[in-house]
Amino acid sequence: MQVSTLLPADIMTTSRLLLVEDDDGDAFLVRELLQEAGAPVHVMRARSVAEAAAHTGPDPDCVLLDLGLPDATGLDALHAVIRAAPGAAVIVLTGLSDEQRAVEAVAAGAQDYLVKGQVDGPLLGRSIRYAVERRRADAELRRLYAAELQAAENARLERGLLPQPEVVDEHLAVVSRYRPGRDALLGGDFFDVVERPDGTVHAVVGDVCGHGPDEAALGVALRIAWRTLVLAGVDSDTLLPVLEDVLVRERRFDEVFATVAMVTISPDRTSALLWLAGHPAPLLLGSPARQLPDDLVGPALGVLPGVMWARCQVHLDEGWRMMLFSDGLVEGHSGDGGGARLDVDGLLRLIAGSGATSTGALIDGLIGRAEELNGEPLSDDVAVLVLEHCP
Repeated sequence: MQVSTLLPADIMTTSRLLLVEDDDGDAFLVRELLQEAGAPVHVMRARSVAEAAAHTGPDPDCVLLDLGLPDATGLDALHAVIRAAPGAAVIVLTGLSDEQRAVEAVAAGAQDYLVKGQVDGPLLGRSIRYAVERRRADAELRRLYAAELQAAENARLERGLLPQPEVVDEHLAVVSRYRPGRDALLGGDFFDVVERPDGTVHAVVGDVCGHGPDEAALGVALRIAWRTLVLAGVDSDTLLPVLEDVLVRERRFDEVFATVAMVTISPDRTSALLWLAGHPAPLLLGSPARQLPDDLVGPALGVLPGVMWARCQVHLDEGWRMMLFSDGLVEGHSGDGGGARLDVDGLLRLIAGSGATSTGALIDGLIGRAEELNGEPLSDDVAVLVLEHCP
């Protein structure tokens, strides 16, 4: 590999050109043409495709490729160079008698072609500049297209993960929030609320371990299965075992598990039953706020298939507010500089110090404050669900 000196140009606007050419005369001519035109190009040379693939210098912005090399010719040479420098624009060089092969190369991924003997300095400089810009424009279009596809997929998954509550009791308000993690992708957090015809209200918050579309799809499957079971009148004690069976059948890997907090609120709204599968216990937002008992917490779904989960009965005072949440809310740093986690105790302190006058403002403030203490967006998804009894 030979590296030329920098041709006259501002270093901030210089393009890096990898010239793949085995003929010393043609390589010399390329440099002379660019020098003559004053093109802002830094030329590096390789004599073969193998030498180009072994290039260890800065990544080139453009590759000027002779289609007739000792170790590869035609489209084979082009494909090898594209694999070696996937981010670079490629211009192919060909002889006058082989222009058709150059056209095929453009159709196969090259940005342009030039015919040897019909190129001057300004034309070569413009071709390199335009090829680099076209490559950047193509890359940007691909990124935009991928972002649109991801947004559409996220929207579909979000509709499955975050449904509209099925509650008819005018004295029971439901407030929810969902915040994607740092990568801005939906994960496996889900929640749902369903009121049965007898007035019993069922609520759930769950978290499938991991991030990405597979985990989100599994979260959707669990959420829909849970709602179906509730609407079908399945006994509450049976819900978690059936959900675990769904998870085991639907997960791609044995290591995948899900945590769940589930409550069943009595028709008179004075008591609730609580099941915990490896999940933080809900909070009662009273004065002061407190966490419900978690001494009967069982393993997460999918960890010990076949286990049964115990339930805890909770008394509810008039005008209660119950907050279910995923652990993404409390896993960030506490902001004390020691690397400690916020945890539930820190969350309770944030609630005590909040001056929010509405449940929605309280939740938004808690999420914002948790991110502020963490020093950056929370790495895990956050799902929060508050049931508020308004007699």
